[in-house]
Amino acid sequence: MIYTNLESPLGAIIASSENDAITGLWFVGQKYFPEGMDKWEYRPDRRVFKELYRWLDDYFAGKNILPMPKLAPKGTAFQKAVWNMLLKIPYGQLTTYGKIAEGMPKGFLPTSARAVGGAVGHNPISILIPCHRVVGSNGSLTGYAGGLERKRALLNIESPGRFLLPE
Repeated sequence: MIYTNLESPLGAIIASSENDAITGLWFVGQKYFPEGMDKWEYRPDRRVFKELYRWLDDYFAGKNILPMPKLAPKGTAFQKAVWNMLLKIPYGQLTTYGKIAEGMPKGFLPTSARAVGGAVGHNPISILIPCHRVVGSNGSLTGYAGGLERKRALLNIESPGRFLLPE
């Protein structure tokens, strides 16, 4: 596994890659931060990271940009199915854990909002796999591994002033 460090308007980030695909993107110190990084190789010059830097620069500038770098999150089949559902949430839009549970592929039904929440919370590629676009059934901001302040900031980047989110 290779990695790089970068600074963002919301704090320091670590990104990991394997086989020219992003495997992780974490805010330093967030919940579910990766272990074993001491065995990773620091390679900030890799092409995939240069693509990521450009994508994140545009994102933090408020641009809805595509395509994003190739993604290869590691997780269970259920987690990957949930993360694929997250990728379908349009830029600047919100959904709920319950709606994701209802839309899960048939092989995973029935699925509870709580099970979806667990998978959303363990999303290893923050921002690019937009777990920040998932809110509680009443529209409340709920769990975000990077912290609720960052979740609110990411939503406001995507749609400034549009979301009047409860505390």
